[in-house]
Parts: sequence; structure tokens; C-alpha cells
Amino acid sequence: MKTHEVFGIRPSLTEHSYVDRGSLDREFLRLVERKQVHIAVRGASKSGKSWLRQRVLKEPLIVQCRLSYTTADVYRDALAHLDIRLEIEKATTDTFGGRITASGEAGLKLIAKVTGEGEVSYSKEFHRTDRPVGKDGSDLKFIADLIRESGRTLVIEDFHYLSVAEQRRFSFDLKTFWDYGTFVVVVGVWISENMLITLNPDLSDRIEELSVTWQETELKQVFQKGCKALNFRPKDAIATHLANISYESVGLLQKLALRYLDELSIEDSADAGTEIVLENEAKLSDAAMYVAEQLNQLYQTFARRVCDGVRKRANATGIYAHAMAVIMDAGDGQLSDGMSAKDIHTAAHARQPRILLANLRAVLAKFAELQVDEDGRGLVIAYDSQNEKISLVDRQLLLYRRFATVKWPWEDLIAEVDRKGESAYVDE
Repeated sequence: MKTHEVFGIRPSLTEHSYVDRGSLDREFLRLVERKQVHIAVRGASKSGKSWLRQRVLKEPLIVQCRLSYTTADVYRDALAHLDIRLEIEKATTDTFGGRITASGEAGLKLIAKVTGEGEVSYSKEFHRTDRPVGKDGSDLKFIADLIRESGRTLVIEDFHYLSVAEQRRFSFDLKTFWDYGTFVVVVGVWISENMLITLNPDLSDRIEELSVTWQETELKQVFQKGCKALNFRPKDAIATHLANISYESVGLLQKLALRYLDELSIEDSADAGTEIVLENEAKLSDAAMYVAEQLNQLYQTFARRVCDGVRKRANATGIYAHAMAVIMDAGDGQLSDGMSAKDIHTAAHARQPRILLANLRAVLAKFAELQVDEDGRGLVIAYDSQNEKISLVDRQLLLYRRFATVKWPWEDLIAEVDRKGESAYVDE
């Protein structure tokens, strides 16, 4: 067996190094099979949320959110998986108008099933069947019926990319979906427990939240299980150190484990009846350094994107740069657990007394749009305006800071903005 068949980042899960921590798989499956509540799955990037979903759900309808997505975009993408096109003609804060159209054989039959029209004939030219939406309150019911009758579970990935307004709007739609017996899985990164219930208290008793987190002992189990499959026996010091520098991220552990074996020039399992002992700690440090260096382009691109975004703003303020400097200098524990706006303000105000808490809050709320690329992806730091906390979306950043030589551009940006004088510390 090859080492890369056991360890490493991959789109599909491998049982050789998969650990059902805390029987989370069984709990997830139980909730899915009961079909009584929606399910929210929260956890940091590369915490194993996708593998958990793959292990439990069969052929889900997966919608990957982007920063600019609306609830209408979510429904459009979901229905597209069912050969159904949702054409939006008009959207307001509360409703959308347009047309639902079958765009394939499967969609045609599904619409016929939901509308009670029986089997609908079609030919090579394809018979177009549509239904207008936006005229009454039955629109969401029709969408819910289509999803439910497909027999597939709607999964909303990266829910944290939606704006707070869209998250709240979708949380109210979830209540309506529940009324119609259509249950949804929402996956994302957020710090506070039961965030969706906070957005809509009516979801109480209608949604269950599962937290995907890892303790060092559980990460050690992942490494030890994979090593056993390869006939390797890691020393406890190696497994402990590897778990420690993985920063509660099973995905990062997978990446580091494979690189560690590469540093040892091991690419195949040991022969049956033999055992390879893993005990070289220096090679583990080399592996961590290598992975950190590979992340350099990712995080320097993130830094440039933030700085460029600040410079392009008509009335850019120095609060952005000071806030970034404080956040990136914060301890691992602060970033992992979430850093409050008040704590950021205390440190930023010590750096620049003209920074006010109210202005800082306004700036933090705009951080997401500065970080993402043209496709609306690439979020590293998220801001929860409900709880006024910064959260770390990508824990690889902690490894990068620890093992790479990092030069952030914030101080240069501060010097640029400071030339504006007093106005540089008033919110846009």
C-alpha cells in the first residue's frame, strides 16, 4: 500500500486513517434518518466536515456558497442538480419572482410528480415545462417539494460566506422548510453555539447542531490508525508533536503526516510481518517547515488582497491595517477560540489612540469582502457581527506563523494611510 493512499488531503475519504471521533458519524446518521430536524455542522476549515458528510449522506444536493450569494442563488444551484432551472426575474428583500423550468428529463419528471400531473411526455426536441414563481406564498413550498421528492438531502456548504442578512433570511426559510417536511444540512465555520437559532429563535427544537472539533488525543489516533495500516509504529513523542502542530485540524494532520513520511523517504507500507518504527523528530520539523513554506503564496496573496482592497476604497482608513496587525499578532489560543472586537480595540487603541470601538466594529464587518478573490472564495478570517468576534476560518495560518518567516505588509500600509492625518481614523 502506498503512503498517499492512507495520508494526505484528498476529496474522498480514506478509511485507513479515518476516526469517528466521539461517535459523531452515528449521531449525524441518526439525525438524518429520523427526518425530524435540520442539521447544522460547524467546524474550522479542514476539520473533517466534508468527510463526515461523505460518510453519512448518499448523493446529496451540494451548494457551495460564495461571498455574494443570496438565498435565491442557493435555490438556483440546488435545483440545477435536479435538471431544473430557476430563472430569477425580480428579487426584493423578502421575495423573488421568476420561473422554474425543467431543463432535462429528470427535472421534467420531478416537476410532473410534484404538480400531480402524472407522467409528462417528451421528445428529442424536449418538451418545456415551467411554473411561474413569485406570485404567492406557495413558491418556497414548491421548491421544498421538489427537493424532498428528489429523495436527496440539500447540503449548504460554506454557509459563513453568506452575509448576515442572507443568513438570517435563510434561517427563516429553514422554518418554512421544516413545516413542509424538507430537511436541510447547513455546514460552515462559526464560533458561537446554535448560531442559526440566534438568527431565528423559531428554529429551536427544529435544528440540531453538531460541532466538529478535535482534541490532540483524537488527532494522535488518526495518525496511529494510518500508521498501523502501513505497518508503521510511531513513537509517542512523534505522534504527540504531530498532533500539537496540527492545531486541532485533521486535514492539516493528514498533510503533515504524508510530508513527514516523504522526508523519511518512505512511500510504501512495510512488508507483512515487519514493522517500521518512526522516531525521527528532526524530520517532523522539516516536514512542518516544508508545509509552511508551501503555504507562503496562499497567505501572502491573502495579505496583498487585503492591502489592495484597503487602498482601493475611496476613504480607506488606518483602522483596517491596525486591526490586521493586532489580529495577526494574537496568540494561537485567541485566534482559535475567537477574538472579540473589544479585545482587538484594546490592542489597536494602544497602537493608535484615535481608533474608536464603534469605527473598529464597522471596519471588521467589511473584512470579508477584502479577502476573497474574484470568485468570492479565499476567506481566512471571518467576523461574527452577532457576537462581535473574529474567528479563524483556516487554522493552517497558525502553522504558517510558527514555522515560516513571515513579513506582513500592515506596517507599510499604516505608514501610507497615516499621511492622511486625523481623517485616517474615522470610519468610511
